[in-house]
Amino acid sequence: MSNSEKLNSVQYVHTISQAGRLLPSASRWNSIELDFNLLPKSSFNEKIESLPSRFSKSIDFNLFVKDKIHFKRFVIIAALFIIIIPALILLKHFFPPRNHHNGSSHNITLALNKALLLFDAQKSGRFVENSLIRFRGNSGMNDGNSSEHLDLVGGFYDAGNNIKFSFTTAYTVSLLSWTVIEYHEKYDHIGKLDHVKDIIKWGSLYLLKLFVPPNNSSSASARIYSQVGGNNSNPENDLTCWQRPEDMNYPRLVSVCDISSASDLAGEMSAAMSAASLVLKEDENIAEKLVKAAEELFILAIGTEKQGTYTTNDDCGGKARQFYDSRSYKDELVWGGLWLFFATGNKTYLKYATENFASAVKEQVDSDEGVFDWNNKITATSILLTRIRYFRDLGYPYESSFISSTINTDLLMCSYTSDTKYSKTEGGLILLKPSTNSPLLQYAVTASFLSKLYSDYLQLLRTTSRSCSDSVFSSESLQKFSQSQVNYILGDNPLKMSYVVGYGDTYPVQVHHRAASIPWDGKQRTCSEGNQWLNSEKANPNTLLGAMVAGPNKDDVFSDERSQPWFTEPNIASNAGLVAALIALHDPPTGSSNPIGGILGIDKNGMFENVKEFS
Repeated sequence: MSNSEKLNSVQYVHTISQAGRLLPSASRWNSIELDFNLLPKSSFNEKIESLPSRFSKSIDFNLFVKDKIHFKRFVIIAALFIIIIPALILLKHFFPPRNHHNGSSHNITLALNKALLLFDAQKSGRFVENSLIRFRGNSGMNDGNSSEHLDLVGGFYDAGNNIKFSFTTAYTVSLLSWTVIEYHEKYDHIGKLDHVKDIIKWGSLYLLKLFVPPNNSSSASARIYSQVGGNNSNPENDLTCWQRPEDMNYPRLVSVCDISSASDLAGEMSAAMSAASLVLKEDENIAEKLVKAAEELFILAIGTEKQGTYTTNDDCGGKARQFYDSRSYKDELVWGGLWLFFATGNKTYLKYATENFASAVKEQVDSDEGVFDWNNKITATSILLTRIRYFRDLGYPYESSFISSTINTDLLMCSYTSDTKYSKTEGGLILLKPSTNSPLLQYAVTASFLSKLYSDYLQLLRTTSRSCSDSVFSSESLQKFSQSQVNYILGDNPLKMSYVVGYGDTYPVQVHHRAASIPWDGKQRTCSEGNQWLNSEKANPNTLLGAMVAGPNKDDVFSDERSQPWFTEPNIASNAGLVAALIALHDPPTGSSNPIGGILGIDKNGMFENVKEFS
C-alpha cells in the first residue's frame, strides 16, 4: 500500500472542550490519528474533510489503536467511572452515615426491653394476667371510693411507694409519646412498639379519669385530681406502712384541685393527652377523647384570671410538696399549647406557645436551667420549636420565637459537649444540678435523649456542625456525649455497677421498692409486718427488672441499701427518660420504607401529620 493510500485509510478527529466529544478533522495537522474503524464511513465525513480547519496550531500525535478489544474495554471502564463516582458523591450527600452507638459495647436492645418492664411493675388497678411481672396482682381497686365514690382505679405507682402522682404520670406519658412519634420505626423493628403503646394507653386512660370538666351551669365545677395515696390522718397510710400494693386495706388519700390553682398540672396533662392522641390514633375513640379533654382543660387553664403551681395550694398539692414541689407553671402551659398544636393543627395553640415562651423562660429558676424533667419543660420546648423552624418554618408571626429557641437549643448543646458550664464526675456523669440532693441520673438520661435527638435533626438537615458564642459542636460530638451518659449508667463507671436492675453482671439488689422487697408467696402482710423487709439486709426476693435507681452522688459513690432511697429508689419519670435515651441511641432498622429519615430511624414528618396548612 502506498503512503497516500495509508493516509486515506486513517480517520482524523479533533476535539474542543465545549463539544464533549470527538469531531471529524479536516487534516492530520490539527488532529489525533485514530485507526480503529469505529466511526462508520458516511457522506458527512467526506464532506467535512473538504472544510478548512479553524485551528492554526497542530500536533501530530501519531496515535494508532492496534487492539480494538482492549480499547473498547477501556472506553467502557472509563464510562463506568464517570457514572459511579458522581453517584457515590450524591449518596454520601443525601444519606448520612449510620450511628453505631459510637462503638458502645452495651446491648441497647436488651437494656431497652428491660427498661419498659418497670412500667408494667408499677401498674395499679386490675393487673394483666399475661404480664411478664410475676410478683404483682390486682391493687388499688378502691381508689377514689373512700372520698366521693370516684373511679380513680388505674395509673402507675410513682416509685417505691404506693402513691400515684398525676403530675409525674402525665410527664411520663408525654415523654414516652414523644419518643414513639419520633422513633416508632425503631420500636417496631425490635418488636416493642405495641408494648410502649400499651404503657402510654394505660397512663392515658387514667389521665382521662383525673379531669372532671365543668357542668353546663358553671366553669368553677371543673377540677383535677392530683394525687391518690400518701400521708393522711390515719396511722396506717402509704408512708407509714411498708406493704405490697396488693395488701393495702386502709383508706387512701385523694387530693383535688380547681383549675386556677393547678395551672402547671393542667398544662402537663394537656400535653400528655395531646401527644398520646398522636400515638394512639389508630384507636379513634380514645384519640378523640384525649384531644377533646386536652383542649377543654387547656382552654380552662389559660382562661382563668388566677394561675399558679399546684403545690402552693395545700388541698391541691400540699401532700406532694415533699416529693415533687413544682416551681413554675408557664413552661407547662407553653408545653401543653405546643403539643395541642401538633395534635390538632390549630395554630391558635402555636400562637399561645410562641407568644408566652419568653415569659416562661424568665420564670425559670436558675437551678433548673438546662434541665429537662417533670418540673421544667423549657429545654424540650426550645427543641420542639426549633424542630418546627427546621422542617416546617412558618415564618411570621412565629419567626422571632423560633430563632430564639434555636439559639437557646444551640447554647444547650454547647453546654453538654463542653466543660465550660457543667462539670462531670470523675467517671464522666454530667452534673446538671450538683447543688441539690436530687438523683443525678434522671437529668443525665434526658440530656442524653435531647442531644441525640438534636443530632438526628442536624443529620436530617445534612448539617455537620453548629456554633454558639465561641464554641462549636457537631452531630458526632452530640452522639458521643449522649452515648457516654448511657454507658455510665449501664456500667462504664468507677464502680463498674449497672444502675439498671437486671442489666449487666452487677446491679443493685436492695432496691427501695415495697412490692419487690416482700416475697410473693400468697401471704398477706400487715402494715407492721412489712418493716422486717424494709430493714432486711438481704437482696430483694423479686427482681424489679429495668428499674433505673436514683444512682450515685457527685463523687461517683453509691450505696446499695434499701433504707437509703436517695441511692436505690426508682421512679416512672426517670425511667421514661431512660427509655427515651435508649431508643434515640438504638441503631436504626435496615431497609426502612421511610424515604426521609429512614436511615436514622426517625420520622421527620410524622409530628406534622395534623398540621395541614401554613397560611
